[in-house]
Amino acid sequence: MLVNLNDVLIPAQKGGYAVGLFNTTDSDMLEAVIAAAEETRSPVIIGTAEVLLPYGELKLIAPSVRAAAERATVPVVMHYDHGLTVERCIEALDLGFTSIMFDGSAGDEAENIALTRKMVEMAHAKGATVEGEIGHVGNNEGAAESDGDAKSAYTTPEQAKAFVEATGVDALAVAIGTAHGAYIKKPCLDLDRLAEIRATIDTPLVLHGGSGLSDDDFRNTIKGGIAKVNIFTDLCLAGERAVRRALDEKIGYLEMRNMKVAEIKAEAMKKMVLFGCNGKA
Repeated sequence: MLVNLNDVLIPAQKGGYAVGLFNTTDSDMLEAVIAAAEETRSPVIIGTAEVLLPYGELKLIAPSVRAAAERATVPVVMHYDHGLTVERCIEALDLGFTSIMFDGSAGDEAENIALTRKMVEMAHAKGATVEGEIGHVGNNEGAAESDGDAKSAYTTPEQAKAFVEATGVDALAVAIGTAHGAYIKKPCLDLDRLAEIRATIDTPLVLHGGSGLSDDDFRNTIKGGIAKVNIFTDLCLAGERAVRRALDEKIGYLEMRNMKVAEIKAEAMKKMVLFGCNGKA
């Protein structure tokens, strides 16, 4: 069933678990994540991000995600992640996404607030939800989207409160030491800062850069108030493992494809159980 962020994150926050956002660039990843959610009876957030559109164009992937969400027997949010431009965010809403993230965190803070507020007004008019980001979750050196700077500007409780009050966002991504892409070294998460932010605002909090964190990192951040965790790189690595194994074993393309779906599904199921959202659909 197709829902928005409020439908899955408000219960997650109350219940002390998190819901996974799994970005998908093709039907193999989409099939795997939906199957994982169905088997574990987990609410799930599925979508794509603006930086991923060269690998799966929005007009191509959107109808597939929406059709899969509408057929599913578990709650599925259709989420446009890290929308960097107003134009692309509007396109996502027009294509039927039930949630968008507008990410102006790397630029001027006042402009980020103004544009995020604009997107909230537009999305809410369509019954869609909006995630914003204050502070900046950086990129790991060597990651696919890396700018060579692995340092993040951490979110402060004061920033979080002011941002939520000024924009009316439904969820807030906070920077507490994670980064996008594969980690070169173990991240140092500021759990005290997370607790302070959680104590300051009621808005569901989001952890970006989840792939590569330890199980304890996930448990501790969810315990500290995270209600949504973003995963992409770990799904890619799972698919790559299946492809390499198939090539080594000289397995044909169609069976390779099935192996890839199964491997990605297993990784998504592992995360759903770890996040505690299994059985919550």
